[in-house]
Amino acid sequence: MTEEQELPERSRIVQQHLIDAGLTARVRELPASTRTAAEAAAALGCEVGAIASSLLFLADGAPLLVMTSGRHRVDTALLAVEVGATTIEMASAKQVRAVTGQAIGGVAPVGHPAPVRTVIDRALADYDTVWTAAGTPHTVVPLSFEQLIALTGGATVTVATT
Repeated sequence: MTEEQELPERSRIVQQHLIDAGLTARVRELPASTRTAAEAAAALGCEVGAIASSLLFLADGAPLLVMTSGRHRVDTALLAVEVGATTIEMASAKQVRAVTGQAIGGVAPVGHPAPVRTVIDRALADYDTVWTAAGTPHTVVPLSFEQLIALTGGATVTVATT
C-alpha cells in the first residue's frame, strides 16, 4: 500500500487536488489531534501564526472559507468590509460538513464537493511555510503562502487588526 492509500479518504482527496495542481506537497498524518491551531503548532513545532486555520463563514448567506493565521481571531466587521458583505456569520458544524464534506478541525483549503469562495489572511505571508488541515483533524499539509493562493484561487484580505 502506498503512503497516499494509507491516508483517510478525505485526505486522499486533498492529496489528489495537490497533485492535480502540480504541487509536490504531501499530506502528513499526525498521531495527535490538530483540531485547534495551538494543537497543530505544538505537534509541528512551529509558531501558532503559521497554522492556516480554515473557518467557514456565511457572507450574506453564501459560504466563504477564510484561511486565517492561527495567531488571531477573525474580526467579522472587518471581514465584511474586505469581502463586500453586509452580514458575516460563523457557519454551524452541520453547515461546515455540508459545504466542505469535512469536519471542523480538519477543513482543508481544497477537496470540497464543490468550489467554495475562499479568502486568505495576509498575515500568513509572514511565514515561509503555512500548515493547513488536510481533510481530517489528524492530517496537515505544508504550503507556501503563494501555493495556498494558487491552490485556492483565494483573494488576500485583512481579517484582524491585531
